[in-house]
Amino acid sequence: MGKHLPTADPLLRLQASITARDDRLLGWLYDHGVLTTDQIAAALFPSLDFTQRRLRRLTALRAVDRFRPNKADGGSHPYHYVLDQLGYDHVHAQRGLPRGRRDQARRRKHSLTRRPDLPHLLGGNQVFIDLAAHARTHPHSDLVRWQPASAYHEPGTLYRKGANPHLILAGATGLPRPDGAGIWAEHDRSVPFFLEYDTSGENLQVLIDKVIKYERLHLLSTWAWPVLLHLPSARREANLHHRIAGTGLKAVIATTTAELRTALAASPAHQLWQLPGRTGRHRLIDLPYTDTHHDDQYPTHDQPTPDERAGQ
Repeated sequence: MGKHLPTADPLLRLQASITARDDRLLGWLYDHGVLTTDQIAAALFPSLDFTQRRLRRLTALRAVDRFRPNKADGGSHPYHYVLDQLGYDHVHAQRGLPRGRRDQARRRKHSLTRRPDLPHLLGGNQVFIDLAAHARTHPHSDLVRWQPASAYHEPGTLYRKGANPHLILAGATGLPRPDGAGIWAEHDRSVPFFLEYDTSGENLQVLIDKVIKYERLHLLSTWAWPVLLHLPSARREANLHHRIAGTGLKAVIATTTAELRTALAASPAHQLWQLPGRTGRHRLIDLPYTDTHHDDQYPTHDQPTPDERAGQ
């Protein structure tokens, strides 16, 4: 009898089967936990049918896994996708990380299915997904970077050389912990930003306390990014602006609402962002920031100064 051929390594079989688009999806799931079928379709694929076929293939390869949360009024939500174990192993290999625990995927899926703030996580992810979807259909736009909340959980992550050393010592209680951060680019210009995704599930004072923490970061630091506050309603937005009016904020706070975006069918890249004490709304790319490190890393042509952008 002939010798049996060795079984192909499942990770090698996966790596031989996936595309650059799959790589991006697996990286997103590694960093941001969970995405729905509709979110994945909007950001990465030409159609929902194409998306579903590809996700079935990635599920069969054990790159991703899925679950469907139940709705409170009956029925279930669309499929929610997370990394399966081979997906973790692939991302670790791509990023030069040591191979993870063998039960990493199972433990994380278990955590996500029981996560009480899952709608908040998906909502924050949706803002970035909408930017990625906008970039997919606008050739001169790009979501250059999408960082998860966990990127800012460790002490000292907000410190840069020359800033007040108290940024290292203050800890999470005195400094902001954004729901995410990103870099948006259009036509040789770019803007870094933080995101705070608000569902109005907390008292307005909690949101104001977050603004105060960003103000503290601005005063202690050598750089300042706009803070995007994505609010559910015009009423919530008006109440927030009323509460912070006349406080002399130096931090760049920019607000928009889910109501406005729905009414206009607008992307976060569009002219939706309101700055306290100023009339009109601004495009994301036009929001002011101060960050020489960003400008060195992402050189641009004819980049407006913060004062010029604030006056637009």
